[in-house]
Order: sequence, then structure tokens, then C-alpha cells
Amino acid sequence: MDKVFIEALEIECTIGIYDWERRIKQPIVLDIEMGFDNRRPAASDAIGDTLDYKAVSKRLIQFVGDSDFGLVETLAERCAAIITGEFGVPWVRLKLSKPGAVRGARAVGIVIERTREA
Repeated sequence: MDKVFIEALEIECTIGIYDWERRIKQPIVLDIEMGFDNRRPAASDAIGDTLDYKAVSKRLIQFVGDSDFGLVETLAERCAAIITGEFGVPWVRLKLSKPGAVRGARAVGIVIERTREA
């Protein structure tokens, strides 16, 4: 399976369970791999045949920026659902990092893999 990826997409949002986290915007970083058959766009050389990573990025920036979740797990699930549901991606691997959340660690977070529901 071919993969289209978005690497290190940084978005400011409200995320966290502590009171102080609810009052500020914090960065999260998304690394995304999306399964997509690239033979058709390669043959046509037409943007309309591709999985438009700019459109995916813009949608996630809007959604995450407006979101207000307590858990990174919830935010990751919702992002994966947008990718598979709205963009018709059959498989997605999404890594959501929360930089600076734990002292001494560059980042913490989760990695999920989801497939589109038939």
C-alpha cells in the first residue's frame, strides 16, 4: 500500500485535564501516514486524483484549533475519524505528541492505527 504522509504538523489547542491546562493553548504535533493508491494520480498528474495533503492539513488545523478535549486519546480518535471519514482514507496511522508535557521528556503522546468502517 502506498502512503501519503504529513510530518510534524504543529497546532495550538486547548488540551489537558488540569485546571491550568484549560486556561491556555498548548502545541500538539501530528505525524500522519495515510494509505492511498497513488497509481491513478501518478498516471494523470492531476491534483483531483490525489489525496490532497494540504486539504487534510487545513481541516485538521481548523478542527484541532477549535477543539477542547481533556485527553490526547480523544483528540487522536477524532482526527483519525475525520481522515478516514471525510477523506475516504482506508487506513491511517496517527501519532499525536504533546511536547513538554512531562519534565525531562521531549514529548509524550500516543500512536493509533485505524481503518475506515465499511
